[in-house]
Amino acid sequence: MGHELSGHAIEASRDGRIAAGDLVVINPYLSCKTCRACRADKPNCCENIKVLGVHTDGGMCEQISVPDENLYPATGLSETGAAMVEFLAIGAHGVRRSGIGREASAMVVGAGPIGIGCAFFAAVAGAEVTLCDTSPARLELAGKILPQVRLVDAASRGDEAFDAVFDATGNLDSMNAGLNWVAHGGSYVLLSLVKGELRFSDPEFHKRETTLYASRNAVEADFRHVMDTMRAGLVPVDLLATHETSLEDAVQDMPRWVENRGALVKAIIHV
Repeated sequence: MGHELSGHAIEASRDGRIAAGDLVVINPYLSCKTCRACRADKPNCCENIKVLGVHTDGGMCEQISVPDENLYPATGLSETGAAMVEFLAIGAHGVRRSGIGREASAMVVGAGPIGIGCAFFAAVAGAEVTLCDTSPARLELAGKILPQVRLVDAASRGDEAFDAVFDATGNLDSMNAGLNWVAHGGSYVLLSLVKGELRFSDPEFHKRETTLYASRNAVEADFRHVMDTMRAGLVPVDLLATHETSLEDAVQDMPRWVENRGALVKAIIHV
C-alpha cells in the first residue's frame, strides 16, 4: 500500500532539482517510456505501467527508491498537503480531459475523495458544479469542504442536464445511468473503474453527440496544477485530511476507519 505519498529525499537528484532533505511530491506511476502511449506523451496509460503500492512496493515503509523524474519539489507545501497531491490530481486530470471552463455546468456523481477532488477542480476551472451522492453523511462532509458546490441527493436530482458529467462512484449501475444527465453536445467522463460492462442506449448517445472520456491516473501537468493551486492557498488541506495516525497505530486504526467511511476523506499515516 501507499501510492498517495510525500517524502523527504535521502539523496540529491542527478539534475540538481532536488537536494538531500527536500520535501517532495511523489508521482507513483512508473512508466516504461517506450510503448505507444509513452511515446505519445501519455505515460498515465502506459501499456506496462507499474504503480507504487499496487504493482510494486509503496510508501508505507521507511525508505523507497523512486526515479528522479517521478519526484517534484514540494516547495511551499506541508508534508500533509504534499501527500494529497496525487489523489487530487486524479480529479484534476479528468476535468482537464473534459475541457470544461467558465459558464459550463458540471455534475460529479460520487462524493468520495476522487469525486470531491473532481468537483473542486471543476469549480477552479470556472464551472458551476453539482455534486451528487446517495449518502447524506458524505454529502454533509463534502459541503463543509466545498461550500461553492451545490449538493444533491441522488434520489432527487431530477432530469437536469449538464455540459459535463463525471462519474466517481465505481458503481456499475451509476456509470450506466450517467449518460442520462449529459446535455446535448456534452461530455461524459468516467473517473471510476469497475469490473463489468457499460451499457447505454445508442440513440441517446448519438442524439446528444456525446463525447465519452475514460480518465486514468494523472500526468505531471496535473500534479503541477494541484501544487500551484495549493500554493495559492485555495485547497482546504486541513478539511481534506480528516484522520491521521502513525505506521505503528495504523493496524488498529484502519479497520476502525473502514466502519465509519462517511466521516473519512483522507487519512494521513506518518512513517
